[in-house]
Amino acid sequence: MADTNHTSSLSPLQGSLLDALKWFDAFCEANHLIYYAIGGTLLGAVRHKGFIPWDDDVDLGMPRKDFDALDNYISDKGRYVIETYTSPNQDYCYSHAKVYDTTTTLVEHKRINVSRGVFLDIFPIDSIGNTLEESYSNYRVVERKFRFYVSLVTGFRKGRSFAKNAAVFAARLIPFGFRNQRKLRVRFNRLCATIGPADGKYVGNLMGAYGKREIVERSLFGSPVRLPFEDMMLSCPSKSEDYLNSIYKNWRELPPVEKRVSHHDFVFIDLTHPYK
Repeated sequence: MADTNHTSSLSPLQGSLLDALKWFDAFCEANHLIYYAIGGTLLGAVRHKGFIPWDDDVDLGMPRKDFDALDNYISDKGRYVIETYTSPNQDYCYSHAKVYDTTTTLVEHKRINVSRGVFLDIFPIDSIGNTLEESYSNYRVVERKFRFYVSLVTGFRKGRSFAKNAAVFAARLIPFGFRNQRKLRVRFNRLCATIGPADGKYVGNLMGAYGKREIVERSLFGSPVRLPFEDMMLSCPSKSEDYLNSIYKNWRELPPVEKRVSHHDFVFIDLTHPYK
Protein backbone atom coordinates (compact mmCIF):
# COMPACT_ATOMS: atom_id res chain seq x y z
CA MET A 1 0.00 0.00 0.00
CA ALA A 2 1.29 3.44 -0.91
CA ASP A 3 2.13 6.10 1.62
CA THR A 4 -0.49 8.71 2.46
CA ASN A 5 -0.31 11.86 0.37
CA HIS A 6 -0.17 15.14 2.33
CA THR A 7 -2.00 18.33 1.45
CA SER A 8 1.16 20.36 2.03
CA SER A 9 2.82 18.58 -0.90
CA LEU A 10 0.07 19.26 -3.44
CA SER A 11 0.89 20.96 -6.71
CA PRO A 12 -0.75 24.38 -7.26
CA LEU A 13 -3.18 22.76 -9.72
CA GLN A 14 -4.13 20.07 -7.21
CA GLY A 15 -4.67 22.78 -4.61
CA SER A 16 -7.13 24.54 -6.93
CA LEU A 17 -8.88 21.24 -7.64
CA LEU A 18 -9.19 20.54 -3.92
CA ASP A 19 -10.81 23.94 -3.34
CA ALA A 20 -13.31 23.22 -6.12
CA LEU A 21 -13.99 19.76 -4.70
CA LYS A 22 -14.74 21.20 -1.27
CA TRP A 23 -17.16 23.65 -2.86
CA PHE A 24 -18.94 20.92 -4.82
CA ASP A 25 -19.15 18.68 -1.76
CA ALA A 26 -20.83 21.48 0.21
CA PHE A 27 -23.05 22.33 -2.78
CA CYS A 28 -24.31 18.75 -3.02
CA GLU A 29 -24.95 18.56 0.71
CA ALA A 30 -26.90 21.83 0.67
CA ASN A 31 -29.03 20.69 -2.27
CA HIS A 32 -29.47 17.05 -1.18
CA LEU A 33 -27.65 15.66 -4.21
CA ILE A 34 -25.70 12.39 -4.25
CA TYR A 35 -22.24 12.10 -5.75
CA TYR A 36 -19.42 9.57 -5.65
CA ALA A 37 -15.69 9.73 -6.29
CA ILE A 38 -14.95 7.44 -9.25
CA GLY A 39 -11.98 6.46 -11.40
CA GLY A 40 -8.60 7.86 -10.43
CA THR A 41 -10.12 10.11 -7.77
CA LEU A 42 -11.53 7.11 -5.92
CA LEU A 43 -8.25 5.25 -6.40
CA GLY A 44 -6.47 8.22 -4.85
CA ALA A 45 -8.87 8.29 -1.92
CA VAL A 46 -8.43 4.59 -1.14
CA ARG A 47 -4.72 4.18 -1.91
CA HIS A 48 -3.30 7.62 -1.02
CA LYS A 49 -6.04 9.21 1.11
CA GLY A 50 -5.90 12.06 -1.39
CA PHE A 51 -4.71 12.78 -4.90
CA ILE A 52 -2.63 10.29 -6.80
CA PRO A 53 0.62 12.32 -6.66
CA TRP A 54 0.93 12.75 -10.45
CA ASP A 55 -2.80 13.18 -11.13
CA ASP A 56 -4.23 16.49 -12.32
CA ASP A 57 -7.99 16.00 -12.44
CA VAL A 58 -11.04 14.99 -10.40
CA ASP A 59 -13.65 12.49 -11.60
CA LEU A 60 -17.04 12.28 -9.88
CA GLY A 61 -20.20 10.36 -10.69
CA MET A 62 -23.83 11.15 -9.88
CA PRO A 63 -26.95 9.01 -10.24
CA ARG A 64 -28.76 10.18 -13.38
CA LYS A 65 -31.56 11.87 -11.39
CA ASP A 66 -29.08 13.94 -9.40
CA PHE A 67 -26.90 14.61 -12.44
CA ASP A 68 -29.80 16.00 -14.47
CA ALA A 69 -30.83 18.15 -11.50
CA LEU A 70 -27.59 20.14 -11.95
CA ASP A 71 -29.31 22.10 -14.73
CA ASN A 72 -31.53 23.64 -12.03
CA TYR A 73 -28.52 25.24 -10.35
CA ILE A 74 -26.62 26.63 -13.34
CA SER A 75 -25.55 30.24 -12.86
CA ASP A 76 -22.80 32.44 -14.26
CA LYS A 77 -22.27 34.12 -10.90
CA GLY A 78 -19.82 33.21 -8.16
CA ARG A 79 -16.37 31.65 -8.20
CA TYR A 80 -17.61 28.22 -9.28
CA VAL A 81 -20.01 27.58 -12.15
CA ILE A 82 -21.58 24.39 -13.49
CA GLU A 83 -21.81 23.64 -17.21
CA THR A 84 -23.63 20.57 -18.56
CA TYR A 85 -24.26 18.87 -21.90
CA THR A 86 -27.20 21.23 -22.45
CA SER A 87 -24.86 24.25 -22.49
CA PRO A 88 -25.68 26.98 -25.04
CA ASN A 89 -21.99 27.88 -25.35
CA GLN A 90 -20.67 27.00 -28.78
CA ASP A 91 -17.30 25.73 -27.61
CA TYR A 92 -18.63 23.36 -24.93
CA CYS A 93 -18.24 19.88 -26.41
CA TYR A 94 -18.67 17.47 -23.50
CA SER A 95 -21.40 14.88 -22.98
CA HIS A 96 -20.93 15.12 -19.22
CA ALA A 97 -20.85 18.11 -16.85
CA LYS A 98 -18.04 20.22 -15.46
CA VAL A 99 -17.56 22.52 -12.50
CA TYR A 100 -15.28 25.44 -13.38
CA ASP A 101 -13.23 27.77 -11.19
CA THR A 102 -13.80 31.16 -12.82
CA THR A 103 -10.75 32.71 -11.11
CA THR A 104 -8.42 30.53 -13.20
CA THR A 105 -7.77 29.80 -16.88
CA LEU A 106 -7.31 26.37 -18.44
CA VAL A 107 -7.44 25.68 -22.18
CA GLU A 108 -8.13 22.10 -23.32
CA HIS A 109 -7.03 20.86 -26.72
CA LYS A 110 -10.11 19.91 -28.75
CA ARG A 111 -11.32 20.30 -32.33
CA ILE A 112 -12.26 23.76 -31.12
CA ASN A 113 -10.15 24.46 -28.04
CA VAL A 114 -12.19 24.94 -24.85
CA SER A 115 -11.11 27.92 -22.76
CA ARG A 116 -12.49 27.81 -19.23
CA GLY A 117 -10.97 27.38 -15.77
CA VAL A 118 -9.67 24.54 -13.63
CA PHE A 119 -12.45 21.94 -13.59
CA LEU A 120 -14.04 18.91 -12.01
CA ASP A 121 -15.50 16.26 -14.34
CA ILE A 122 -19.01 15.11 -13.35
CA PHE A 123 -20.41 11.98 -15.04
CA PRO A 124 -23.91 10.48 -14.89
CA ILE A 125 -24.26 6.96 -13.53
CA ASP A 126 -26.91 5.19 -15.58
CA SER A 127 -28.80 1.92 -15.27
CA ILE A 128 -27.73 -0.42 -18.07
CA GLY A 129 -29.24 -3.90 -17.48
CA ASN A 130 -30.41 -6.67 -15.16
CA THR A 131 -27.73 -9.13 -16.29
CA LEU A 132 -24.17 -8.69 -17.51
CA GLU A 133 -25.18 -10.07 -20.91
CA GLU A 134 -27.98 -7.53 -21.25
CA SER A 135 -25.75 -4.75 -19.90
CA TYR A 136 -22.92 -5.44 -22.34
CA SER A 137 -25.37 -5.68 -25.24
CA ASN A 138 -26.89 -2.31 -24.34
CA TYR A 139 -23.47 -0.80 -23.80
CA ARG A 140 -22.33 -1.72 -27.32
CA VAL A 141 -25.05 0.57 -28.68
CA VAL A 142 -23.97 3.37 -26.35
CA GLU A 143 -20.27 2.86 -27.07
CA ARG A 144 -20.64 3.19 -30.84
CA LYS A 145 -22.46 6.50 -30.54
CA PHE A 146 -20.10 7.82 -27.87
CA ARG A 147 -16.97 7.02 -29.85
CA PHE A 148 -18.48 8.67 -32.92
CA TYR A 149 -19.24 11.85 -30.99
CA VAL A 150 -15.81 11.95 -29.34
CA SER A 151 -14.11 11.59 -32.73
CA LEU A 152 -16.10 14.60 -33.96
CA VAL A 153 -15.03 16.96 -31.18
CA THR A 154 -11.55 15.82 -30.20
CA GLY A 155 -8.27 17.15 -31.59
CA PHE A 156 -5.24 15.38 -33.01
CA ARG A 157 -2.67 14.47 -30.37
CA LYS A 158 0.85 13.13 -30.46
CA GLY A 159 1.23 9.84 -28.64
CA ARG A 160 -2.31 8.71 -29.41
CA SER A 161 -2.65 5.50 -31.40
CA PHE A 162 -2.73 5.71 -35.19
CA ALA A 163 -6.24 4.21 -35.23
CA LYS A 164 -7.63 6.88 -32.91
CA ASN A 165 -6.01 9.73 -34.83
CA ALA A 166 -7.29 8.18 -38.06
CA ALA A 167 -10.83 8.18 -36.62
CA VAL A 168 -10.41 11.86 -35.74
CA PHE A 169 -9.22 12.60 -39.27
CA ALA A 170 -12.19 10.76 -40.79
CA ALA A 171 -14.58 12.67 -38.56
CA ARG A 172 -13.19 15.96 -39.92
CA LEU A 173 -14.73 15.06 -43.27
CA ILE A 174 -18.21 15.25 -41.75
CA PRO A 175 -19.87 18.71 -41.85
CA PHE A 176 -20.34 19.64 -38.23
CA GLY A 177 -21.98 22.72 -36.75
CA PHE A 178 -22.73 23.74 -33.18
CA ARG A 179 -26.45 22.98 -33.45
CA ASN A 180 -25.72 19.43 -34.55
CA GLN A 181 -23.14 19.05 -31.80
CA ARG A 182 -25.51 20.09 -29.03
CA LYS A 183 -28.31 17.96 -30.48
CA LEU A 184 -26.05 14.91 -30.54
CA ARG A 185 -25.08 15.44 -26.89
CA VAL A 186 -28.70 15.72 -25.80
CA ARG A 187 -29.74 12.63 -27.77
CA PHE A 188 -26.81 10.65 -26.44
CA ASN A 189 -27.66 11.50 -22.84
CA ARG A 190 -31.28 10.50 -23.43
CA LEU A 191 -30.06 7.19 -24.78
CA CYS A 192 -27.86 6.59 -21.73
CA ALA A 193 -30.70 7.51 -19.39
CA THR A 194 -33.23 5.16 -20.98
CA ILE A 195 -31.41 2.22 -22.57
CA GLY A 196 -31.48 0.12 -19.39
CA PRO A 197 -34.30 -0.72 -16.97
CA ALA A 198 -34.91 2.06 -14.47
CA ASP A 199 -33.80 0.00 -11.47
CA GLY A 200 -31.50 -2.44 -13.21
CA LYS A 201 -29.05 -4.56 -11.28
CA TYR A 202 -26.12 -3.10 -13.23
CA VAL A 203 -25.14 0.55 -13.60
CA GLY A 204 -22.14 2.41 -14.88
CA ASN A 205 -20.43 5.55 -16.09
CA LEU A 206 -21.22 4.95 -19.76
CA MET A 207 -18.96 7.84 -20.79
CA GLY A 208 -15.96 6.59 -18.86
CA ALA A 209 -12.46 5.92 -20.16
CA TYR A 210 -12.54 2.25 -19.11
CA GLY A 211 -15.50 1.18 -21.23
CA LYS A 212 -17.51 -1.81 -20.08
CA ARG A 213 -15.21 -2.30 -17.08
CA GLU A 214 -17.12 0.60 -15.54
CA ILE A 215 -20.32 -1.45 -15.57
CA VAL A 216 -20.79 -2.80 -12.05
CA GLU A 217 -23.57 -4.00 -9.79
CA ARG A 218 -25.66 -1.16 -8.43
CA SER A 219 -24.97 -2.40 -4.90
CA LEU A 220 -21.29 -1.41 -5.25
CA PHE A 221 -22.32 2.25 -5.24
CA GLY A 222 -25.04 1.96 -2.61
CA SER A 223 -25.31 4.70 -0.01
CA PRO A 224 -22.20 6.91 -0.19
CA VAL A 225 -19.56 6.48 2.49
CA ARG A 226 -17.17 9.24 3.52
CA LEU A 227 -13.45 8.55 3.09
CA PRO A 228 -10.50 10.83 3.90
CA PHE A 229 -9.22 12.80 0.92
CA GLU A 230 -6.44 15.27 1.74
CA ASP A 231 -7.95 17.49 4.47
CA MET A 232 -11.61 16.76 3.68
CA MET A 233 -14.02 13.83 3.63
CA LEU A 234 -15.14 12.65 0.21
CA SER A 235 -18.29 10.75 -0.80
CA CYS A 236 -17.35 7.34 -2.22
CA PRO A 237 -19.11 4.11 -3.26
CA SER A 238 -20.10 1.89 -0.35
CA LYS A 239 -17.95 -0.94 -1.76
CA SER A 240 -15.07 1.11 -3.10
CA GLU A 241 -12.52 -1.69 -3.25
CA ASP A 242 -14.87 -3.94 -5.23
CA TYR A 243 -15.46 -1.06 -7.64
CA LEU A 244 -11.71 -0.54 -8.06
CA ASN A 245 -11.20 -4.27 -8.62
CA SER A 246 -13.62 -4.05 -11.54
CA ILE A 247 -11.71 -1.26 -13.29
CA TYR A 248 -8.04 -1.67 -12.43
CA LYS A 249 -5.55 -4.51 -12.19
CA ASN A 250 -3.28 -4.57 -9.14
CA TRP A 251 -4.51 -1.12 -8.14
CA ARG A 252 -2.92 -1.41 -4.71
CA GLU A 253 0.54 -1.29 -6.31
CA LEU A 254 2.06 1.85 -7.79
CA PRO A 255 2.66 1.76 -11.56
CA PRO A 256 6.22 1.89 -12.98
CA VAL A 257 7.86 5.31 -12.69
CA GLU A 258 7.61 5.96 -16.44
CA LYS A 259 3.81 5.62 -16.26
CA ARG A 260 3.37 8.08 -13.41
CA VAL A 261 2.36 10.92 -15.72
CA SER A 262 -0.71 12.95 -16.56
CA HIS A 263 -2.68 11.93 -19.63
CA HIS A 264 -4.45 15.23 -20.18
CA ASP A 265 -3.91 17.51 -23.13
CA PHE A 266 -3.85 20.99 -21.65
CA VAL A 267 -2.80 23.82 -23.96
CA PHE A 268 -2.48 26.50 -21.29
CA ILE A 269 -2.98 26.89 -17.53
CA ASP A 270 -2.99 30.09 -15.46
CA LEU A 271 -4.09 29.74 -11.84
CA THR A 272 -4.04 33.49 -11.14
CA HIS A 273 -6.15 35.04 -13.91
CA PRO A 274 -9.86 34.43 -14.66
CA TYR A 275 -10.79 33.01 -18.04
CA LYS A 276 -13.70 35.46 -18.33
